[in-house]
Amino acid sequence: MVKRTPHLVVILLLMHLLCCFRFCYAMLNPVDFLALQSIRKSLEDMPGSNYFSSWDFTSDPCNFAGVYCEGERVVALNLGDPRAGAPGLSGRLHPSIGKLTALAEFTVVPGRIMGALPVTLSQLKNLRFLAVSRNFIWHEIPATLGELRKLRTLDLSYNQLTGGVPWGIGRLPALTNLILCHNHLSGAIPPFISKTLTRLDLKHNDLSGPIGPYFLPPSLQYLSLSWNRFSGRVDRILLRLNRLNYLDLSLNRFTGPIPGCVFNFPISNLQLERNQFSGPVQPRTTVTIQTVDLSHNMLYGQVSPLLATVQNLYLNNNRFTGSVPRVFVDRLMGGSIKLLYLQHNFLTGMPIKPRSAIPLSSSLCLQYNCMVPPVQSPCPISAGTQKTRPTSQCNEWKG
Repeated sequence: MVKRTPHLVVILLLMHLLCCFRFCYAMLNPVDFLALQSIRKSLEDMPGSNYFSSWDFTSDPCNFAGVYCEGERVVALNLGDPRAGAPGLSGRLHPSIGKLTALAEFTVVPGRIMGALPVTLSQLKNLRFLAVSRNFIWHEIPATLGELRKLRTLDLSYNQLTGGVPWGIGRLPALTNLILCHNHLSGAIPPFISKTLTRLDLKHNDLSGPIGPYFLPPSLQYLSLSWNRFSGRVDRILLRLNRLNYLDLSLNRFTGPIPGCVFNFPISNLQLERNQFSGPVQPRTTVTIQTVDLSHNMLYGQVSPLLATVQNLYLNNNRFTGSVPRVFVDRLMGGSIKLLYLQHNFLTGMPIKPRSAIPLSSSLCLQYNCMVPPVQSPCPISAGTQKTRPTSQCNEWKG
């Protein structure tokens, strides 16, 4: 039997421990390991969530839920259970996130994470996807996010963010999706230089000011600016955005005419209501959009017969004049038009027989125009109780 000295036993024990350590942690960079520990200490599972149950730092962190590695580096970190309806996390995002410099993707599921976004996010030069939505992130968007030149998707929606949209974000060359809706952002937006930007969602903020004719790239396919205070003309802007398949500019202060090309966009819903658009509405060809809402503007002139192919048409609360074209009556009685709101205009007639029975599947409102409504049909409560506009207003209004 070979006798082992105490010194040799200690050496063998150390070698065994070293092998165990290498087996457990050789696949992860020590800096990434410590960063994950700090991130874990600053967050907790909300009641009902067990996301962190796999985060046992005596085992390989690359096997943790939401942690994805390549070689010895963490390349993706998805914090929280991604299943719909799963409880999220609470706490704050630790600045150590900036130590994961190989990170290409960082997401946080909806929860109750509070505080500001760590400015150290700007150290993640390889980041392509950043989504921290539906939490309680407040303060301003770090201007240093404009240093993430590889960033393609930035989603900070449904938080409590204040301040403006950093000008540097507009200069991100690879940006494809920018989603900042449902925050408290204010001020003007920057021009966007990315030639691959396809989705821009800024709705439900307090953004304001005009949008320059070259601020938005022609690559846009989804544009939502509703519930802000944007102003100025958009006709030159929209002429360039011929790839749009979703457009919502409602509840702003846009002015000027609506270009005819808009009615030929390949979209199912055109939302331009509650602005200050003016001028006649002149589609270029027959409109195939299912729902068109131009209500609560300052549009005038006669109602174009090219709009009669729209299933749900809101032209109420404008300044339209003349008689409604007969084609609207034909399509309404045939059931092709499901909703036709013409109330609160200056219309003088509609060629429909007084005893006509409007299909139960359709709605018509003619209230408060320069005529006695030829048929009685239910209107929304917002239309008021007056059936006809005062004669004095009709005589003064010349369109």
